[in-house]
Amino acid sequence: MPDGVAAAQALGVALDGAPSRAFRGIRFRHGDSIADGAFPEGCGLGMRRTVLHELLLERATAAGVRFRWGARISGLDDVRAQWIIGADGGNSRVREWAGLGGCRYESKRFGFRRHYDVVPSEYVEIFWADDFQLYLTPVAPGETSVALLCSDPRLRLDEALARLPELARQLGRPAGPSRGAITASRRLRSVWKGRVALVGDASGSVDAIAGEGLCLAFRQAEALAGALEAGDLAIYAAAHRHLSQRPRLMSNLMLLLGRSRILRKVTVGAFAQHPQWFGRLLALHVAEHRTGACGPAAASWVAPPG
Repeated sequence: MPDGVAAAQALGVALDGAPSRAFRGIRFRHGDSIADGAFPEGCGLGMRRTVLHELLLERATAAGVRFRWGARISGLDDVRAQWIIGADGGNSRVREWAGLGGCRYESKRFGFRRHYDVVPSEYVEIFWADDFQLYLTPVAPGETSVALLCSDPRLRLDEALARLPELARQLGRPAGPSRGAITASRRLRSVWKGRVALVGDASGSVDAIAGEGLCLAFRQAEALAGALEAGDLAIYAAAHRHLSQRPRLMSNLMLLLGRSRILRKVTVGAFAQHPQWFGRLLALHVAEHRTGACGPAAASWVAPPG
C-alpha cells in the first residue's frame, strides 16, 4: 500500500526502473456489487517478490552488509556478535533458539498465487466469496498476480476460479506454476531477549488480507536500528507494539468481512453507493501518507503470496 513507500525509501531501497505496475486504489467485488476506492494521494506498486528481493539485496550490499551464504548455524552459540537479529521469517529458527516462541495469539490461513499474462487493472481487485478471497494485483504492464487466501487447506486456485467462471474466462491460461504459503496472525509475548531481537514475520505477523506485511517489516527495521544505536532493545519492543496496532486493526476488520456474508453484503453495497466512505477507510489504512503522483517513486506493495 502507498504508506510502504516511505518505509522503503527510509531504508534507501531504490524502486525507480524496477519491473512493476502502479495501481491507484482498491476494488471490492461481491456478487453484483462493485466498490472502488482510490488512495488519498499517490499510488501503490505491484511487483514480483523476486524483483523486490533483488532490490533489498542491492541496498544491503551497498550499505556494507557482508553475506555468509551457505554458513551452517545450529544455535546462537555459533554466532559471535554484539547483537543477533532474527529476520528469518514466520518459521524463525532464531526465535526458537532464543526461547521467544511464546504466543499471546496465533491463527493460520493459507495462500496460493499464480501469474497470468493479462493487462492488469488500475486497482488491486478483491473478489469476496463465502470461504475465500481472490486478489488480482498488477506486477508488470502485461502481467497480473492472482492470489487465493482461505482457511481451507484443501482449496486451490483452480477450484476457487471455477466458482467465478467469468473471471476465469478473462484470465485464460496461467503463465506459470502455482505456489503456496502460510499466512499467519501471530502475536508474540516478547520480541527481544538479552542480545537477541526479532523483526518482520519472525517477530509476529498480521494476516496477508490487509497487505501490510512488508511495510510493517520495513518500519520495524528502522525502529530496531534506532534501538541498537541507543543500546536498549526495550525501546524497540515499545515501538514494535505501536507499529503493529493499525495493521492488526485493518487485518481484523477484513477478516471479519470474510467470515460474515451479511456484513460483507451490506458493507460492499454501502461502499458501492457511497465511494467517499471507502475512500475514508483507505485513508485510515494507509494512515493518509502523502506520496505524490502515481509512479515508481510513489509506490509500495501488496503482500499476498507472490
